[in-house]
Amino acid sequence: MNKLLALAAAAALTTGAQAQGSKAELDAVQRAVHVCASCHGENGNSSKALIPSLAGQLREYTIRQLKDFRSQSRSETDIQAYMWGISALLSDEQIEGFADYYAAQKPAAGKSTHSKLEAEGKAIYEKGLPAKGVLPCKQCHGDNAEGAAGFPRLAGQRADYVYKQLQAFRTPLRPHGVVMRNEIAAMTPQQLKAVAAYVQSR
Repeated sequence: MNKLLALAAAAALTTGAQAQGSKAELDAVQRAVHVCASCHGENGNSSKALIPSLAGQLREYTIRQLKDFRSQSRSETDIQAYMWGISALLSDEQIEGFADYYAAQKPAAGKSTHSKLEAEGKAIYEKGLPAKGVLPCKQCHGDNAEGAAGFPRLAGQRADYVYKQLQAFRTPLRPHGVVMRNEIAAMTPQQLKAVAAYVQSR
């Protein structure tokens, strides 16, 4: 009897996973990813310094950000009008479809551009800044910046974009970034740039 229950549970989980994954195949999602590609790049790999790559991003994180744009609680001024307008047209199902689609795309390899700065960033990422009470970034974002438990993938993300977002966390523009606001409060611009350079190289 226990074996039958286990098989039934496994089948239910498989069916649920398939149903969830199928949202990426929604016609509305498939049509719209071409629009997204104009900024975020083909398959979600951005070639623009200040626009994030979405390929390989954690599903939960993408859903949360799109819903934040839709509710107008995420409000960076340079993208506010466009992302508010785009997200206002999306249903929950479509948002989940985008998240499924981009989570399944292969991220581009990281790019090293400044080895000395990256070395400084790696030390902060792996060990934090104990004297300032700053925890290691890897505790939330994973050993290889791959993301974990709702915290975003940072690996390969362009340094200019990451640095800009770290600065945004110090403002009201990203209201759900309380954890990040607390962690970076004591960090200098140089230290923020170092972490950004390091995750770009991953």
